[in-house]
Amino acid sequence: MTEIHTTYGRVRGRVEDGLHVFRGIPFAAPPVGTRRFAAPEPPEPWADILDATAFGPVPPQSAMSVAGPDAPRPVDDGRGWLTANVWSADVDGRRPVMVWIYGGAYRAGSSAEPGYEGTVLAREHGVVVVTFNHRVGVEGYGQIEGAPANRGLLDQVAALEWVRDNAAAVGGDPAQVTVFGESAGAGAVASLLAMPRAVGLFRRAIAQSVPGTFFSADLAADVMITIAAGLDRRATVDDLRDVDPDELATAADRLRMREHLDRWGVVALTPTPFSPVVDGDVLPTTPWRALREGAAADVELIVGHNRDEFRLFLALAGVLGTVTPGMAEGTLTAFAPDADAFRAAYPDASDEKLVELVQSDWLFRMPSLRLAQEHQGRSHVYELTLEAPGRGGVLGACHGLDVPLVFGTAGGALGTMLLGAEPGPEVEAASAAMRAAWTGFARGEGPGWPAWSEAREAWVVDARPVVGTYPEETSAALWAGHEFAPLPLT
Repeated sequence: MTEIHTTYGRVRGRVEDGLHVFRGIPFAAPPVGTRRFAAPEPPEPWADILDATAFGPVPPQSAMSVAGPDAPRPVDDGRGWLTANVWSADVDGRRPVMVWIYGGAYRAGSSAEPGYEGTVLAREHGVVVVTFNHRVGVEGYGQIEGAPANRGLLDQVAALEWVRDNAAAVGGDPAQVTVFGESAGAGAVASLLAMPRAVGLFRRAIAQSVPGTFFSADLAADVMITIAAGLDRRATVDDLRDVDPDELATAADRLRMREHLDRWGVVALTPTPFSPVVDGDVLPTTPWRALREGAAADVELIVGHNRDEFRLFLALAGVLGTVTPGMAEGTLTAFAPDADAFRAAYPDASDEKLVELVQSDWLFRMPSLRLAQEHQGRSHVYELTLEAPGRGGVLGACHGLDVPLVFGTAGGALGTMLLGAEPGPEVEAASAAMRAAWTGFARGEGPGWPAWSEAREAWVVDARPVVGTYPEETSAALWAGHEFAPLPLT
């Protein structure tokens, strides 16, 4: 066993594989009762030693998750959803700290997911790894009258404040904190770069596949009104506080998004009714505009994407090999900055490839590139081109593949699906390269390739990663004049 003293009391963890491991440490009070839908508050200090050997409970969330039905579901023992976990080789050291923010379309996710185990990064690369839970779905992002917007983002700020105050206790250096996240987690990282409340809480950031979806307050409010109406409720704190959180998550899952196309626009064509809300307070503006205006200029940034991002979603929807010309035309019209120009730029692309390209661009690839372009500080760009060996190799370099590579584990439903039972030497080589780059960056040594502003070069990650011309210059030119503005209520 191993013990440390945190700001709220002593905790006892385990020594596992030579690491000091702590799970389920509260960094904020349970957001229930009068605290429900409120900004996070500090937890009550505890007098006895807190057992920190098991993950905290999973936040209420959508059943629509790639984690699968067999994903861990720790029960609530009273400490609530807002808990943190730590992997550290030496609690008396001063090692760089890497803080992971999970994805899940802003509607699902948990730090108990086996794919987020920090063992390999902490043991083999000498960093302290911190993961934590934050509110998602209605609890975290629903625009509710009487509640602050972006409660999920406020949870993340509270977790980073806990890291600042407790890094030394777990062998970390509070002046060397790197936040990293993928998909919705990368959108959260981008949001933190733009948030006044997060200033000074981290020195470096890694954003893997940043979603371009940020909601206007009007759109977010209309979505939440629709969800609440499904339960014969109003979208107010007083009307929703006593509704079971799982019932609210189910109500959001029941939304027939496409039925609201006339009001919600392209959001109705996406898999999630939630995104960070540009409310003018918690999130004053979009990350791209904030960075263009000089926000987070002192924060070093790695940002990138996977080559075939959207192919995973086509596979999960069961439409690989069945895309029709009509589907392609409708998708280009809805998402491309100029449908005719997009088709002309890829004259040899099949209808299915056009759908994959434009959706990959709109949702992940071009928002990620633009974040690097707008950042007034030092940014490094990458693209993952290694093809996932799972599912017979049909997924390509799809969305989510970077996660098991960065953590060095095939654990969890996503890692198993993408990497298969035996990943092989090419996967191992790409994983080792990404881990070395990410942890070297966290140590202040740089990732190993030039900054974007200096050479307009990217790190192309395959079994043998290379530095060269950014591979998606065709798409970059098509989207050059597009503003990733808050999505409106139409």
